[in-house]
Amino acid sequence: MERKQNKFSPKQVSLEETMPHQINAPSFKGTGIKMEAPFVNQYGVTIGDSKYTSANSPLENWSKDTDPAIMSGPEWVHPTNDIGWNTTENRELLETKRPPQGSPFMHPTIDVSVGTD
Repeated sequence: MERKQNKFSPKQVSLEETMPHQINAPSFKGTGIKMEAPFVNQYGVTIGDSKYTSANSPLENWSKDTDPAIMSGPEWVHPTNDIGWNTTENRELLETKRPPQGSPFMHPTIDVSVGTD
């Protein structure tokens, strides 16, 4: 799979490791998964820019002779800016990658409740 250099950086497409343009998009913060910039696939289609249109896309040039299989495979899916991250299963996957959090009222290394009862 060939990916061309692009003019975007992950900071341009995300805010605090989230996709603010997607309603209810999950946060990747604390998961170890780094936001990736959009890329141009082997067909000249930009993937992951959230504009969903590209002059070279088969969707923009569809005809009765277009084989839908042309749009299958990993070169059509962005690793971090994909609607699939909004599914319950993938949100749970992200949660398993986050370190466990204590109570917001707990000190991270000292048990401050010792001897208070």
